Order: sequence, then structure tokens, then C-alpha cells
Amino acid sequence: MQAIVMTGTGSADVLELVDVPEPHPAPGPGEVLVRIAAAGVNFMDIGVRQGMAWTEMPNPKILGVEGAGCIIAVGPDVSMAVGQRVAWVYAPGSYSEKIILPEAALVPIPDGVDDGTAAAIMMQGLTASHFATDFHPVQAGEIALVHAAAGGLGLLLTQIIKKRGGSVIGRVSSADKVAIAMEAGADHVIVDTKGDFASQVLALTRGEGVHIVYDGSGPTTFQGSIDSLRRSGTLCWYGPVLGGPGPIDITRLPRSIKLGYAVFSDHIHSPELLREHAARLFDWVVRGDLKVRIGGIYPLADASRAHRDMESRATTGKLLLIP
Repeated sequence: MQAIVMTGTGSADVLELVDVPEPHPAPGPGEVLVRIAAAGVNFMDIGVRQGMAWTEMPNPKILGVEGAGCIIAVGPDVSMAVGQRVAWVYAPGSYSEKIILPEAALVPIPDGVDDGTAAAIMMQGLTASHFATDFHPVQAGEIALVHAAAGGLGLLLTQIIKKRGGSVIGRVSSADKVAIAMEAGADHVIVDTKGDFASQVLALTRGEGVHIVYDGSGPTTFQGSIDSLRRSGTLCWYGPVLGGPGPIDITRLPRSIKLGYAVFSDHIHSPELLREHAARLFDWVVRGDLKVRIGGIYPLADASRAHRDMESRATTGKLLLIP
């Protein structure tokens, strides 16, 4: 079978399509063999490629953690059946044609959701749900600043905030992304590439600032996000691939603001929670309450191009690889 491996640490050029042995041995107790229909591309994958994670795993290694597909074989003590469509959010080796996974890591895909949508919503949808319903449960009337508002996560996060009765100020990197963010429900959209957005946020909030900032844009926006918060506001920081803000003197934080690093695995720390929250996302999709924008579909062989496109910040929505 074919898979995308990273032959070393570095740019997207280290990604290579190779023939690898079929998964072997057969699925063991509690495991299933899945034929992958679509794999999600995430900034986490870029971080792994750049040597920020999985350093204990020798190269070459298969990239990818998220996807959707169909069960083609099952091991003992498995309740799911051959033919069941399933999706997953963290399974190393997902840039491939087939993969053996523990049943506990899988969620069933309902009939009203196609494989591409299922693969596209797992990591970013569960992350957005964590941010807006758990890390900072958005209340009706609150105002949120969402960075990268036209990206896959930003679009889903905006919709969930609006479902909870909040307002959204979106920040995007170019004017051609404004309409996409507005279509997802953003009330205002700021175009900014240098981190000079706080004054516009304050103007839009009559000088008070926002209740919550969701910032995965790295150190460039960190100070602006702090400056955009009102008294006792919250900064939800994520996305270590782009780098952190450096040491923070907690005594110099202004206006009694709160800072936190949000990780979605704290939101779905058991198989039961994974299936519960994924089922809610799928239900929203089926009812038309949550729209998933797939911004790019690439053959598995073009994984390096997908990585370059994502790093360029020129893409919108979710990027998928199709084996």
C-alpha cells in the first residue's frame, strides 16, 4: 500500500509517497483495520515534520493523525462490524491507504455525513467545541475575537459562538477572506497581517474590549490579543506550531485578564466523551446548523503541496488528502 512518510526533519520536501507493507499482523483484540477514504491535514502535522513532536519515533515515519474510512477487518472483542464507516481524531499514520486502529479511538459516521466532511470536522470541530463550550463557555451577549477566522477551525468556532448567542469579530490575513468569514456568521472582520488589530477591536467594542480571544496565530498576535481584552477577559491560546510568546511575568498582566493554553484532548479524555461530542457535531451538520468548508482536496501524493499551501496562509477551510 502507499503512504506519505517524512524522510527527515525540515520543509515539505521531506515528504515522500512510498510503498509500505500492508498493516500486519491482522487486527488484534479491540482493534480494526480501516481503509482510509480521506485524511485531514493539520498544523500539528507540520509541527511533526519540523521536529516539534514525535521526535522519539525514528524516520521515515508516516504522518497524519485524522481521517475517515470504512472498516474492512475486525479483531476479537470488537462491537463494530465490517462495512461500518468511522472517523478518528488522533491516530498516527493516517496519511496512508489503510490503518489498524483501536475501536476505542473511533466514532461511527451517520448516514447523513459523507466521508470528507467527517474527516474534516474531527480535530477542528472537537477543538472548536472545546474552546467555546468548555474552556470558555460563551454566554449570550458576549463578544469574541477569533483569529484566522477563515481557516477551518475559525469557521467552525465562529458558527458555534453564534449558536450560543455570542458576537464575533474575526481577523483574517487578506481581503479575499472577508466574505468567507462573514458567511460563517462573523459580525465584523478585520484584515491584518502584522498584529496591528487591537485598536480596531477596541473601536468596535466602544473601548471596552472583547470577553474572549481565541488566538492560534503565534507570537505576532499575542500582545494585540491581550490589548483587545476587557477587564477580566480571557485569552484562549493554542497552536504551538507557530511558536509561543516567551516568558510571561504574571504580575504585569493588565485588567485582571485570564490566560490559558487550551488542548482539546482535555475535552475528550475518554472514548465515551469522544463519541458524545463527535455525535453532537455530526448532528449539527445533518441539521444544517454547522457547515464544514473544505478548502482543498489533494491526492495523497500531493501531501507536500498541501503542507506548503497551509503554511502560506493562503488557504481557507479544511484541507484533505485522498488516498
